[in-house]
Amino acid sequence: MNPLIIEGHARKDAEVIIAGKQGYSDNSVSQEEINQLIIQHALVGKKVLRLKGGDVAFFSNVLNELEIIVKNEIEFEIIPGITAASGASAYSGIPLTARGFSQSVQFLTFNPNSTYSPDKWKQLAAANETLVFYMAAKNINDLTELLLRYSRKPATPLAVIEQATTEHQQVHITTLQKCVVDFSGKKFSSPSLVIIGEVVNLYEKYNWFQGSKENGSIFKDLVAE
Repeated sequence: MNPLIIEGHARKDAEVIIAGKQGYSDNSVSQEEINQLIIQHALVGKKVLRLKGGDVAFFSNVLNELEIIVKNEIEFEIIPGITAASGASAYSGIPLTARGFSQSVQFLTFNPNSTYSPDKWKQLAAANETLVFYMAAKNINDLTELLLRYSRKPATPLAVIEQATTEHQQVHITTLQKCVVDFSGKKFSSPSLVIIGEVVNLYEKYNWFQGSKENGSIFKDLVAE
């Protein structure tokens, strides 16, 4: 979540509670803590805005929050946001679908606990479409190895986009075959998104957004001292 959103849009008298979540970080606030904060403030009559960094209902924990809200008979509304895949691709000049490059796109997640079947990997490797993987950058070598094992073309371009749509956005381009070498020892900032497919070749010509800071983190200002 970009701190500039709070700075530019929150009421001056609003109580701001930072509850940023970052993968593989001990500084993140747990989902249970977030649930309790929502209920604690709502039950005393306050209006609570749970601001998420991305689409509220796409690869998020919105169901956990809805369950406890409904259980406590609290009125609510959901205001949709822009999913990370759309934001990251647009800010990188990489259309997720484009005539002559890809006519479809799949949104997936990948981590050591992913349980896709061999048939699913064959389908992903064979499909001439864009693949977008959430929460996959930390395990990028395992991901590319699986796609290559199931015969995705080695020259298929791949992009890892760090901290998309923020001033710290960084885009890293390679191919499935070169990924292990090009990203050897590389640790990507969370959140990061992986885009795989021919549309990634459009980045070089159409990337337009240049972040103002390198190697920074949107989370450094979100963690309590």
